[in-house]
Amino acid sequence: MKRVIILGATSGIGEGLARLYAAQGQTRVGVMGRRSERLDALCREHPDVVVAQPCDVAQKEMVASCLDKLAGRLGGVDVLILSAGTGELNPRLDVETECRTLAVNVEGWTRVTDWAVNYFERQGQGHLAAISSVGGLRGSGAAPAYNASKAFQMNYLEGLRQRLHKTGLPITVTDIRPGFVDTAMAQGEGLFWIVPVDNACRRIQRAIERRQKVGYVSRRWRYVALLLRLMPGELWCRM
Repeated sequence: MKRVIILGATSGIGEGLARLYAAQGQTRVGVMGRRSERLDALCREHPDVVVAQPCDVAQKEMVASCLDKLAGRLGGVDVLILSAGTGELNPRLDVETECRTLAVNVEGWTRVTDWAVNYFERQGQGHLAAISSVGGLRGSGAAPAYNASKAFQMNYLEGLRQRLHKTGLPITVTDIRPGFVDTAMAQGEGLFWIVPVDNACRRIQRAIERRQKVGYVSRRWRYVALLLRLMPGELWCRM
């Protein structure tokens, strides 16, 4: 059976992916997240295929050891899906809010990706898939740290992809860039093209199975991404 670790499995996209993989019954699923009760519920629902390890990626001293434990219980890892993340609207620019976002989306996130790449290099194969965001393509006055952290993630994944290409090992890095998904993190007015969580998870799983380098959810956001890249900075700041 394929062995998949999913971080951020106690809410939103991460929990949806955990349920999707577990329900198919052909994959052993290791789930990680901050909410122990949600992890326990997943294990009760799918006792034959799901194992859990509580972990908060913001607690930097715990990340590697928790991943080691979960990988050992699974008997190895073929795919690691990193969906752990946070973000808040912060128009008042409260510095503590910004730093909480960066602690999870940059430092904690980096500890997970580096653990995964080192593990897969030792193993000789593997697949790292991380959920970034279309928001990483431009800055945001309403949520500066969130958009900046997603830009960091997208750039970091590209760097890992370049590094792994030079090794010649069959290790895939997939960057999943959702637009608006109907989760608690989708905040603000005027949201459009909102994708239900179940739909988004199916699309994400398909992108992972196809070993895409970059996948947009939904695909129409690919065209929005192109426009965002081409838009002059002066015009963007006026919006």
